[in-house]
Amino acid sequence: MAYIEPAPIKDKENPLESMMERFNIAAEKLGLSDEVYNVLKNPAKQVIVSLPITMDSGKIQVFEGIRVIHSNILGPAKGGIRFAPDVHIDEVRALAAWMTWKCAVVDIPYGGGKGGVRCNPREMSPGEIERLMRAYTLAMIDVFGPDKDIPAPDMGTGPREMAWLMDEYSKAKGTTVNAVVTGKPLVLGGSLGRTEATGRGVMVSALSAMEKLKINPFQATCAVQGFGNVGSWAALLLEERGLKIISVSDISGAYHNAQGINIREAINYRDSNKGTLEGFPGADKLADPAELLELAVDVLVPAAVEDVITKKNVDNIKAKLIVEGANGPTSFNADKIINEKGIMVVPDILANAGGVTVSYFEWVQNRLGYKWTAERVNRRSDRIMKEAFDQVYKTSIKHEVPMRIAAYIVAIDKVAQTYQFRGGF
Repeated sequence: MAYIEPAPIKDKENPLESMMERFNIAAEKLGLSDEVYNVLKNPAKQVIVSLPITMDSGKIQVFEGIRVIHSNILGPAKGGIRFAPDVHIDEVRALAAWMTWKCAVVDIPYGGGKGGVRCNPREMSPGEIERLMRAYTLAMIDVFGPDKDIPAPDMGTGPREMAWLMDEYSKAKGTTVNAVVTGKPLVLGGSLGRTEATGRGVMVSALSAMEKLKINPFQATCAVQGFGNVGSWAALLLEERGLKIISVSDISGAYHNAQGINIREAINYRDSNKGTLEGFPGADKLADPAELLELAVDVLVPAAVEDVITKKNVDNIKAKLIVEGANGPTSFNADKIINEKGIMVVPDILANAGGVTVSYFEWVQNRLGYKWTAERVNRRSDRIMKEAFDQVYKTSIKHEVPMRIAAYIVAIDKVAQTYQFRGGF
């Protein structure tokens, strides 16, 4: 069958383009028909709106808001809303598709969605951001809904913005609708365990992979790139389970201590030091932050930004296991070399799906009108992550493909089968 080349989004080493390349490989392995391939490749709905907002200066500025529903085959769409200066329809489309595969691989009854507003929240007052969020919600009032499309925070948004979204949606509907959005403050129906959920999923994925590779966690070393929410929680939880974290990095640089970094101390230092590790006394600063990726460790967790392992540095990667906390940290061009080197990669759509898993739990609790304990949330998310890992691992053995392609095979197969059972069109 004729597979269509993905359109270049920005440049050749683009993580979202890499995702389409992998989608094509998995689709070919599954022998998807042209009909199903085209249905899964194209978004179900794309909405672009203009949002005129009164700024604090009294002037009216018009912002562009986007929402893409890639798929609603498995259930309502799920995906974040980002407020960033470079929000673009192509990027939002690709991120929405990513969410489809992420939900499918962990067997959650959601399709994929994504939204964004092109703005710079760093240059806006809280009042301007609130007016923008409420205007975006009203513009998307027929798109959002607990049974249609359930947004969440993303880059540039957080619990505060989700509270405004829930409030505006509820006012329009004339009743409180907690389940329309996840990532809310706890008092508004947010879930316990949500903050650490993505990092916790990274930890479960890492330990599951180490078991297959026969790496003893109590004798293993680990480097974590990125010390934001995902990286710091992943590092802390891995340290608690016996790993020695010898290197971490953030925007200020990379820090190394061969004897192991005390992660709790590093988190406390960061929180009291304007959010960075600059000057952290428990480790030495590396001359080049990129050195962290090339350390001879058992486990490498890239949890910062996309495209950090590329064909430029892949030859120098020495880790035995890579667990992707960030979205798209490994470029398509680097995949082949990593596979040839025999390094196992737990891919992003599996490793960082702990966040969407607990978002799903938040939605379930809102629908039930009943709050779960943190212990129940953690126990259930750990089980889902472990089962998803095991299924992807079995698929990789069966099809003789790397874990990344296996994850896409699992996800695409699930959505394709559901599409066919529902009767197609």
